[in-house]
Amino acid sequence: MLFWIILVSSLGFLWFLKKLSCFVRWLFNLLLRPAKDLTSYGSWALVTGSTDGIGRAFAFKLAASGLNLVLVSRNSAKLKTVSAEIQARSPYSKIKLFELDFSGDDVVSRVGEMKEAIDGLDIGVLINNVGVTYPRAMYFHEVEERVWMNLVRVNVEGTTHVTKAVVAGMIGRGRGAILNIGSGASIVVPSHPLYAVYAATKAYIDQLSRSLYVEYKHQGIDVQCQVPLYVSTRMASEVADVERSTVFIPRAERYVEEAVKWIGYESRCTPYWAHSLQWFFASMLPHSLLDSWRLTVAITRIQKSKQNKKN
Repeated sequence: MLFWIILVSSLGFLWFLKKLSCFVRWLFNLLLRPAKDLTSYGSWALVTGSTDGIGRAFAFKLAASGLNLVLVSRNSAKLKTVSAEIQARSPYSKIKLFELDFSGDDVVSRVGEMKEAIDGLDIGVLINNVGVTYPRAMYFHEVEERVWMNLVRVNVEGTTHVTKAVVAGMIGRGRGAILNIGSGASIVVPSHPLYAVYAATKAYIDQLSRSLYVEYKHQGIDVQCQVPLYVSTRMASEVADVERSTVFIPRAERYVEEAVKWIGYESRCTPYWAHSLQWFFASMLPHSLLDSWRLTVAITRIQKSKQNKKN
């Protein structure tokens, strides 16, 4: 009997020490670990999905950090507007624009043209931010082929093609940082019902990032997947009740303020502190409970959407 008491107590103590060490490391990373000088990777940064939300916030922040920018987006007018706004705040940053619609049928050829356009530039930082989701919560059998094919084309193919176009130059220079924007939908919760294909594409981003982290770390290239939960952006507001920012739903600018501090470290992270807390508590709950909760949330959104249409 005494043996089992000692064994259980020892296992409990080891579990406590593990959790304590994780907490101490989290506090250090959050409060004390210095951010890397992103200009040490190169003088240019390329940002996809750079005219809205997180991508736009990254563009402003990187320019303020002393980097020149290649802004990639499908909307030429927005590109020019964002470029002018960044230039007004960071007049010494050089900015190049490239119009690219990741949902188009000519993505491969257009990425090839982009690769030629950036040839010779010291691209040290790549922010793969472009992404789309469902227009609303839908059961898998209800999702039209054009919708889920568009998700795969933008979230999977787009990120893959751009990464391949940029990483070759980083290999030649022996340095670089690649940041892929993932989602809590594929990692923090065990499932994301009624957004199944979206969650699956983001799971691809997570695994791609982890594998590339291992492949290229020894060549001086840091690859990372950041896992945000809800951020107050236009895309989030279209699929969820995200009408204003809160402590747990930060503005894109607030999220990016923390996100840049984590670039170049772990292969996967959740840089915003409140999102980390949500992940921690979610990890302590049974998967069945989280599955039921996510399904209930999604069904409620469907019912609310139908009610709004009636009104």
